[in-house]
Amino acid sequence: MDAAASGPLRFGILGAAGIARKALIPALQAAEGAELVAVASRDPQRAREMLPGGRAYAGYQELLDDPEVDAVYIALPNGLHREWSERALAAGKHVLCEKPLAVTAAEAQAMTAAAGASGRLLMEAVMYRFHPRIRGVVARLRENPPNASWISFGFPLNRPGDIRLDPTLGGGALLDVGTYTISLARWIHGEPDWVRATARGEPVDMTVSVTLAFPSGARAFLFASFETPEIQELRSGDVLMAKPFTSMRDPEDPYQLMVEEFSAAALNGLPAPLPLQDSIANLRVVDGIRRSLDSGGRYDLAEAGQGGSPVLH
Repeated sequence: MDAAASGPLRFGILGAAGIARKALIPALQAAEGAELVAVASRDPQRAREMLPGGRAYAGYQELLDDPEVDAVYIALPNGLHREWSERALAAGKHVLCEKPLAVTAAEAQAMTAAAGASGRLLMEAVMYRFHPRIRGVVARLRENPPNASWISFGFPLNRPGDIRLDPTLGGGALLDVGTYTISLARWIHGEPDWVRATARGEPVDMTVSVTLAFPSGARAFLFASFETPEIQELRSGDVLMAKPFTSMRDPEDPYQLMVEEFSAAALNGLPAPLPLQDSIANLRVVDGIRRSLDSGGRYDLAEAGQGGSPVLH
C-alpha cells in the first residue's frame, strides 16, 4: 500500500517480546500518525493479550499478508531480524526493526539493498536517539569535542532460557546493550580508527570492555554487561549523565517520538529519520570488536572500512 499523508500509518507487531509489550505498544497507541492494528506471535493467546480487540495472528507471515497493515515493528530475536525485515519489505510493508538492525554489517547492507528495491522505509529502532535530552547533550559535546568519553550500560541477566543468552539467536551483551554504547560514542566522536576489546562469558559474551580510538586522538571507553547491577552512564567532557539510554517519559517518551518521526517519514515519502548508513557503521564497529576479541589485539577499522584486508595488532 502507498500510505497517504493523511495517515495514520497502520502498524503490526511481529513478536511478543517484553520491549513490544512495555514500550512499543504504549508508544504506538499514543503516537500521532500511527495506529496499532495487529500483533503476531507463535502463541496466539499472547498476541490476543497484547492487543485486546485487535487482530491476533499465530504466524508472522499471516500478518505480513494482511493488506490493512502498512508497517511492522519487528520485536524478534536478533538472529531473525534480517529474515523477517526482508520478508516484510517484500510484502510491501515499511519496517521499524528493533536494534540491532542485524547481526553483522554485511547483513545490514543486504537489508538496505532490499529496502531500496522495495521502495519502503527500513529503520533501526534506536529509540534513545530521539530523546530531546540526549540530543541536547550530544549537540553540546560536539561543539566542544571532548578528549575522552566513558559510556556504560549493564544489568543482571540470569533468567534461564532468555533468548539474549542464546548464541544461535544473536545473543550476548555486545549485540544488546553494547550497541547502545557504540552508537553514543560514534554520535559524539565520529567514526573510530581502531578498536581493542576484551570479553568474558560462554557461550555468549556476558561482559565486554572496549576502547575506541578516533582520528582526533580522542578515546571512548565502553562497558557492556549482563553481569552487573543496573548501570547506565555517560561521562564526557563536563557531562555526567545518568540513564542516557532509557530516560522514558520525563516527560517525553523516546519510543513515541521515534514512532512519530518514522510514521511521518513513511506517510510523506521522506527518508528514514535514522539513516541505514548509521546502522551499518555501528555494526562495522561490532564486527571489529569481534575481530579484536578473536585476535586478542587491536583491530584497525579505518583500513578495513576502505576495503583493505583486516589489520590486527
